[in-house]
Amino acid sequence: QVQLVESGGGLVQPGGSLRLSCAASGVSFRSKTVGWYRQAPGKQREFVATITGSENTLYSGSVKGRFTISRDNAENTVYLQMNSLKPEDTAVYYCKMTWGGDYWGQGTQVTVSS
Repeated sequence: QVQLVESGGGLVQPGGSLRLSCAASGVSFRSKTVGWYRQAPGKQREFVATITGSENTLYSGSVKGRFTISRDNAENTVYLQMNSLKPEDTAVYYCKMTWGGDYWGQGTQVTVSS
């Protein structure tokens, strides 16, 4: 059974950093496209970043230059390094793997507040 588990969220002050992890079980991330999405209260889920099997990356305009997506195939984990966090980055962050269909994790809460 395929399962994605996000971790690393929490409360951080504006300007701070967090690193999110998305670990897979039941499937190898190798060669698959994995993305990060987020959903703020009262808003639709939005794209944040994605990384392909060949490690091509794409970012939304709102996070480009502040967030970095990476993968460790040996650890079967995809990361999202988030720097210079802003209050508007507050959301539940989800990872998604595309493999035939879409597989989602349960999400991890990120709160940016002083």
